[in-house]
This record gives sequence, structure tokens and C-alpha cells, in this order.
Amino acid sequence: MTLQPLAAERPAPTWCRADVIDNRRLTDRYRHLRLAAPDIAAAARPGQFVMLTPARDETTGPVLPRPMAIYARDAASGVVDVRYAVIGPGTRALAAFVPGDRMVVVGPLGQGFAVGPGTDRLLLVGRGIGTCSLTTVAQDLADGRVDVLAVTSGRDPESVIGADLFRAHGASAVWEVHDRDGSSAVDVLRRRLSRAFDDRPPQQILTCGSDRLARLCTELAKRWGAAVQVSLEAHMACGLGYCHGCSTGGPAEAQESPLVCRDGPVFRLVG
Repeated sequence: MTLQPLAAERPAPTWCRADVIDNRRLTDRYRHLRLAAPDIAAAARPGQFVMLTPARDETTGPVLPRPMAIYARDAASGVVDVRYAVIGPGTRALAAFVPGDRMVVVGPLGQGFAVGPGTDRLLLVGRGIGTCSLTTVAQDLADGRVDVLAVTSGRDPESVIGADLFRAHGASAVWEVHDRDGSSAVDVLRRRLSRAFDDRPPQQILTCGSDRLARLCTELAKRWGAAVQVSLEAHMACGLGYCHGCSTGGPAEAQESPLVCRDGPVFRLVG
């Protein structure tokens, strides 16, 4: 599979100290963070992300910001929602913020998803926390001009994210699949998706969170004559392209490959 940058226009990022409105626990692994960040909420496009700084002025670390997909945003109220997994010292520090605290936020960042003007049916395929890169696509298509289909996958039912948001914004089909009952297996999804959509396939497939699901999306795209875009997840230090720490290529390549933060995180995926 080959990655091709979209190279589309994007809003300029801003810096702010955002008020924490909510930072509640969803499951043993996931939390939901709501921030007051009006400029970011107004500018953010589907699939973009923010950099959240877990360090506070009175602490010594961890100091590097963490990249987080924008799960939802509301320009009218000026809020940005993020869902994140608590897996290390940085995200544990993020989890310690409470309403009334202020958090340093930079965004919106990166190249988001682009829904083509000829698209009237769209398939979203996400896995785990990667599904958070897809939810703002459904949010922006809630007017019904595009028929949205969604597959959200996880290790277990508690790891399946975004189904409530997809339904709330009018997705005509929402499949929650997981490893525990085998419904997330690639061969099972291949058969189920083919049966369901061969008669009227989507023109675009957007995916994030799993290499195996990205390969499945490429296979289905060939079957249906559809285009695929993938959002990549990567460790980042800046999110702006200065550190060059999120190259999509290998360290032995002669020329630097596209950066996830600057050229992505969304790329065209060509099989």
C-alpha cells in the first residue's frame, strides 16, 4: 500500500490555555475530555487533531504534548471534545486535570479528511481510539447529504468507541464489532460488508486505527471502485513538523518520507 498526501488547504493552528470543562472516566481505559477552545472549535476540520500539554506550570514533567484526535467540536459553544486512552505517564497526567484547570492546547493541526463532491455514500471503518479520527466526519455530514455507514471495532465491547455519536448524527448503518465474539475478524467483516454493500457500494472509505482494517479497506475499494483515505497514528513531539519525528518512512531511506503531522495524518491509500 502507498500513501499519497492530500495537500489540501487547512486552517492555521492557534495556541491557547483552554479551560477544562469536563474530564470524566468512561471505562477502565478511556476518558472524555471537554475543553473551552473557541478558536479551535470554530476552525477544526474533520480528521484534524490537537496537541495537549500534560505538564503544569508548577510541575517538571512530562513536558511533551500528546497528539489527540478531535472527537467532536461545537463552534457555537466553543468547545472541543477529546476521547483518549490512559496508557502512560503523559496520559495519566492528562487524566489528573479537573474542571476549572487550564491546559495548554495547540490546534487544529494536520490534514483532515476530504469528502469528494461526487460522494453520496461513505464508509467509516475505525478501530479502538483511532475511531476518534472519524467521528467529526459524521458530525459534519449530519445534514444527510451523504449516506454515512460506520464500523467501529475494539478488543471488547468496552473498547468500541463512537457508535453513539455516529447514530446521533444520522449514520444509516452502525456496526459495533469486537474481538471477544469474533465479529471484528477481517474475514468476517469482509463477508459482511460485501453482502451488505455490493449492490450499492460507497464511493469513499475512510479508516483509522488498524493496519489490517486498512488493508481490508483497500481490498474493498478495489472491489467497489472506491477511493480510500487513512488517518495514521504516530508519536509526535511538536505536531507542527519542526521535530521531524513522525516520518512515515523507514530510518534507512535516503530521502525523508512525508510527516504524519505536516503532510497527514490523513493520506490517500493506494493499494
